[in-house]
Amino acid sequence: MTSKRIFVTGASGCIGHYIADQLIRNSDHELFLLVRDPSKLNFDTQARPGVHLIQGDMRSIDQQKDLLGTIDTAILIATSWGDAEETQTINVTKPLELMDYLDPDRCQHIIYFSTASILNRQNEPLVEAGEVGTDYIRTKHQCHEKLLQSPWKPKITTIYPTLVFGGDDRFPKSAITAGLPDVVKWMKLAKFLKADASFHFSHAYDIAQVTCHFVDHPPQEGDRRDIVTGHDRYNVQRVIEEACDYLNEPIYFQLPLTPWLIDVIIKLFNIEIAAWDRFCMVHRHFTHQNVVNPATYGLKPLAPKLGDILKTCGVPGKE
Repeated sequence: MTSKRIFVTGASGCIGHYIADQLIRNSDHELFLLVRDPSKLNFDTQARPGVHLIQGDMRSIDQQKDLLGTIDTAILIATSWGDAEETQTINVTKPLELMDYLDPDRCQHIIYFSTASILNRQNEPLVEAGEVGTDYIRTKHQCHEKLLQSPWKPKITTIYPTLVFGGDDRFPKSAITAGLPDVVKWMKLAKFLKADASFHFSHAYDIAQVTCHFVDHPPQEGDRRDIVTGHDRYNVQRVIEEACDYLNEPIYFQLPLTPWLIDVIIKLFNIEIAAWDRFCMVHRHFTHQNVVNPATYGLKPLAPKLGDILKTCGVPGKE
């Protein structure tokens, strides 16, 4: 396999940690990792030669203009969940600017991270994501639309993660994993409810496996370049049953959590619901077509089932 010069943004995040770690351990590619604070990196950057830390920020990506002109593959993971101005800059303006600095005669592949939240069940952009989405979702939708018109489009592989788990005592935790203790605490109550909703999930390690596969095996002409990562479709009932089995919590009966009951709870507890939250309550089924995971490419997934997720994320279960 020919060694490549790879530029990575967002290496200090949850998914970024797993991708950088696997690229370091399982390849001899020359890596250039753009990070604001190198002290936040918990993978071994000294494990082999050819790993370069570039201390910098997406806001000043122009400082990397000369380096970007020598890059063969760019992996764009950096993102922001901040306010409107922050997300617009980091999620839209600067990724597009970064691509302007790549050499079209040299760079053959851009792996860009979006989110499956902007897609409907047919893997098409959700209009509502651009209209009432959170700042994060709205800007990801906006960047998606701009990339459709980009001259780089034939070389872009877009990865749309579904719900992301991952992180431990060494690697940073995803937002969902960080909230698992509260979810487990509420499971004693949630087990009595039955809701109609469904989704996919992935562990960041498995997303990294898929990403590294595409580094060494870029899609060819005619191949799909819109990649939704995830495992089997889970409905809420399956989540509750498998979680309760893992936690050794018996289920005696369940009450349907109907839309009118949800409205009663919202009014009773005076809960503020944003427009995007209201849309998700109606939409409910965030499932997609042609979802991929490491097994799709002959690799072994780390966490294909919910029990695997809970175990790898350090949630104590039954013996």
